[in-house]
Amino acid sequence: MSEPMVKAEGVHKRFGRVEVLRGVDLSVPAGTVTCLIGPSGSGKSTLLRCINHLEKIQAGRIWVDGDLVGYEQRGDRLYELKEAEIARKRAEIGMVFQHFNLFGHMTALENVIEAPCRVRKVRRADAVARARELLGRVGLADRADAYPSQLSGGQQQRVAIARALAMDPKLMLFDEPTSALDPELVGEVLDVIRGLAATGMTMIVVTHEMGFAREVADQVVFMDAGCVIERGTPAEVLGNPREARTRDFLAKVL
Repeated sequence: MSEPMVKAEGVHKRFGRVEVLRGVDLSVPAGTVTCLIGPSGSGKSTLLRCINHLEKIQAGRIWVDGDLVGYEQRGDRLYELKEAEIARKRAEIGMVFQHFNLFGHMTALENVIEAPCRVRKVRRADAVARARELLGRVGLADRADAYPSQLSGGQQQRVAIARALAMDPKLMLFDEPTSALDPELVGEVLDVIRGLAATGMTMIVVTHEMGFAREVADQVVFMDAGCVIERGTPAEVLGNPREARTRDFLAKVL
């Protein structure tokens, strides 16, 4: 296995008195797909948001590509990075949310070129060419001039994936990317993620689609109540789980 693209050690996260993550350890090798599974409220989405510092952790450490997330170490102490530096590093991590979060007043093409032009200062002509390539890659070459309101949920989510890829991220995070979709639209989004997996993109996917996890994941991590209960290959975790809590969960969703 290669060096980890993502490494988390002893991560704790609280919202008020509620401890959402309770000492989470995670290692994601570069070029692999990790699927996070578990019941709602188990901390999966919060862990994703901590990986790109959308949420600050109270204890533990997270590294992405060898760099501490949100902090730098000087001697024995950690110092939080300035917001501009946090934003620069966050731009290297693509994130796709449940609810698309597209700009409603912009076309699909404009949504995809916004961050490269504004954040990376890419020339508009270059950004447009790259956006058209990415929209073609997700099967939407003919919808570049459509607004989000003119697109189905599955199409909107595919635009959101193209938008994340436009920043050439080293890591992609997917937070239940199909949970807001009608059942018949789920497949088209999962097909795009399958294609990304085939290219060797490092990905962490929070999902309730067990068939997809079985097919695409290199590693499946089962979480419950803010803890990692079990991890292993899909065959191990989904096919022959060791922990009773994992078996109980899978009995209800498979």
